[in-house]
Amino acid sequence: MPHSTDPYEDDLDDLPSPRPVHYAEQSLLGALLLDPHRLPDVRGLGAEQFSNHAHGALFQAMRTVPLPDPEAHRCDPAWLNSVLDAARPHAPGLTASYLHTLVQVCPWPQHAPTYARMIQSDHARRTLLMHAQRLAQTAVDATLPHRAAATLAQADALAQFLDTLAGQFAPHPGSLPRTVLPEQRTARSSEEALDEERLLLATVTAHPTALKDMRWLQPDDFTQSLHATLWQCLTSLVHRAEPVDPVTVLWEAQHRGLLAAGDLGAGDLMALVSTPVGSAEYWGERILQRALLTSACDVATRIAAYAEDPANTTHQLITGSRRALADLTALRTRWQRSTAPTPPTTPRAPRSPAVSRAGPPPRATTARALR
Repeated sequence: MPHSTDPYEDDLDDLPSPRPVHYAEQSLLGALLLDPHRLPDVRGLGAEQFSNHAHGALFQAMRTVPLPDPEAHRCDPAWLNSVLDAARPHAPGLTASYLHTLVQVCPWPQHAPTYARMIQSDHARRTLLMHAQRLAQTAVDATLPHRAAATLAQADALAQFLDTLAGQFAPHPGSLPRTVLPEQRTARSSEEALDEERLLLATVTAHPTALKDMRWLQPDDFTQSLHATLWQCLTSLVHRAEPVDPVTVLWEAQHRGLLAAGDLGAGDLMALVSTPVGSAEYWGERILQRALLTSACDVATRIAAYAEDPANTTHQLITGSRRALADLTALRTRWQRSTAPTPPTTPRAPRSPAVSRAGPPPRATTARALR
C-alpha cells in the first residue's frame, strides 16, 4: 500500500484496532480510579497479567498506595496523583490526562470483577501459546543432549499449567474448540530416518529373537508406509513362530500386497532386508524417539492453533489442549518402556522343607513338647 508523501499527513488511521482486552484493561483501571475500594473485589489478578505494560504498572501502583477516604476521594485528586507518582518510575509514558481518559471510558464501575476476569482469560491464552511454542522449539532443537527427556519435561509443564487453569475457570457446556486445525502433519521423513528404518528391518530379519522384546515399537512410528508394512510382516512371522529370513519376509510381503503395485521388485525387497548392522534395539529406539518428537511438534502446533483463535473460551482451550496432550501419552509410555533399564534377575532363595498343614505332628516333636 503506497504511503502519502505529504509531511502533514500520517498513517495513524491505518493502525489496527486494539484487541478487546485493551478495552477491558482500560475499563477495569477506570473503575478502580473512580472507586478504589473495589480493589479487594479484584482477586487473583496480577500486574504481569496485563497485556499493556503501562496498565500493569498502574494497577500495581493502585495496590501499593494506601486507599483514600471515600468521601475525600470524591473531591480530592490526591490519591490519583499518588498513584501516578508511584507508577511513573515503571511506566514513564503515563500522564494525568490518560488517567482521566481511563475514568471516562469505564462504562460500569460495578463490573470491575468481570473486567478482571477478561484480563485473566486473555493472559491465560497468551501463556498457553508460550508453553506450546516452547514445546515445539524443544522438540526440534537438535543441540539438546537429551532432547526426548527435555521435550517430555516441557509437556509436563504445559499439563501442569492446564491443571492450574482448570482450578481458576469453572467448566461450562460447549467446551470443545471449533478451530480449524492445520491439515498437514509435521514433516518427519528424511534420508536419515529412512536409513535407520532400513537398518532396523534388516537387523531384525537377521536376528528375529530381538523383536520379541520390542513390542514398544508400532507400525505408526515409521515414516514410510512400506517400512511399516514390512515391520508388520516381521512381527507376524515371529508371532507365528515361523522361520525368518529375506525369503520368508518376501513371501509374507507378497501376501500383504507390497509387490502388487509394481513399485518395488522382489529382488529389491530382499536386498532391503539383507544388510544387518548393529543392534535392533538401538535402531528401534531411534525410530521411536523420532516419532515421539514429531508427535510433540504436532501437539504443540495444535495447541498453538487453539490459543491463537480468539473465538475459543478459556475452558475450550483447556479441554482441547488436554485432548491434544493425550495423543502424546501412548507414545510417551512406549518410549519410557523402551528406555527403562532391564531389572536384574535375583536368584531365588532356597525353599524350606515342606511341612504338612494337616494331620498330627510327628511323634518326636510331640514327645519333646510333652517333656
